[in-house]
Amino acid sequence: MDTAHDMPLPDDRTATPRRLAALPSRLLNLTAAQGERMISGRLAEADARKWHYAVLAALEEYGPASQATLSRRTGIYRSDLVAVINELEARGTVRRAPDPDDRRRNVVTLTPAGRTQLDRLDAVLGAVQDDLLAPLSGPERAELTSLLARLVAHHAALREGEGAGTGR
Repeated sequence: MDTAHDMPLPDDRTATPRRLAALPSRLLNLTAAQGERMISGRLAEADARKWHYAVLAALEEYGPASQATLSRRTGIYRSDLVAVINELEARGTVRRAPDPDDRRRNVVTLTPAGRTQLDRLDAVLGAVQDDLLAPLSGPERAELTSLLARLVAHHAALREGEGAGTGR
């Protein structure tokens, strides 16, 4: 039998049903959406976008790369990547030049200004991570990151397995 404590008020439209509030997938989605809003807003304040950061980080970590390789490493569609590289090149943070081994493709290189911008964006994103995860202690943040990485790796392996059986 329901008690008065369990019954929502007739005009309370903000209460989330318990079974919905307890769904991990929903909680992940809500947190991801909040993180996306925070990141997009802070990067916009720094006159940058998340794809700028992704390209700069990939170039810093792996070195010069073709546009096709950058697309694979960052998850940015090739058609969208051209526009991102155009923006970064106009800002002097990357340099694009024909590949000496294959003149049909371009190689993108991080410039010193790009390294400086990447450091700046690392600081911006670090602050966003701190704000997003503010209720969690350091060990809780590390545990959450580890658990999320396990989930991502698990589902990536499943996707790869699906692709292997289809002849892709």
